[in-house]
Amino acid sequence: MKNEIAVAYCRVSTEKESQDSSLERQKIELEAFAKDAGYQLQEIFEDRHSGYDVEREGLLNMLDYLKKHKGAVLFIQDETRIGRGNGRMAVLHLLQKCDTTIYSMSSNSLMKLNEMDSMLLEILAVVEEYQRKIHNAKIKRGMKRAVENGYRPELNITNRGNPEGRDRIDVPIEQIVALRKRGLTYEEITETLKSLGFKVSKATVHRRYVEYEEQQNIGN
Repeated sequence: MKNEIAVAYCRVSTEKESQDSSLERQKIELEAFAKDAGYQLQEIFEDRHSGYDVEREGLLNMLDYLKKHKGAVLFIQDETRIGRGNGRMAVLHLLQKCDTTIYSMSSNSLMKLNEMDSMLLEILAVVEEYQRKIHNAKIKRGMKRAVENGYRPELNITNRGNPEGRDRIDVPIEQIVALRKRGLTYEEITETLKSLGFKVSKATVHRRYVEYEEQQNIGN
């Protein structure tokens, strides 16, 4: 048996009992298909759901698993089991990011993408790379603007200059207020705090600042 981690994904379109035999047949056939290819399945994920919907419990669990085990091998009955329409391309893109090798039982070999699918995946990869660059640029801009206005992040994180500073997992209201008063937008504040390790969203930053202002008004 080969050393790579191998999994299988099975799907039927409905939750009707009549689909039970189809689902079980897929499992049995995929186990045999994987064995013939020299693999032993570690996990079998399954769904009873439309392929047009990406909110499938089995699919999401499989993607989480493959993200943790990059370079794994996936066995499927055919590419429609992964999904249909735009959802299929989204799943293929995520599998590509996990360096997943896909074997299709319908072709009895590695799954082959047509020219259009390959082109779309290349476009998605390029778009994602530029999104990442834009995201990083926004973080740098927000941090630069904050520092130029006197913000000193090293004094506001535990064990980094100020032992009484906020812990990373907390929402640092003092820093939110300070950055807001220096003219930063909620989005810029969010990106700045994320770059410092705080797990906050734009909505949370806005809500906490509004709560702070309300408390100040009550006190006055």
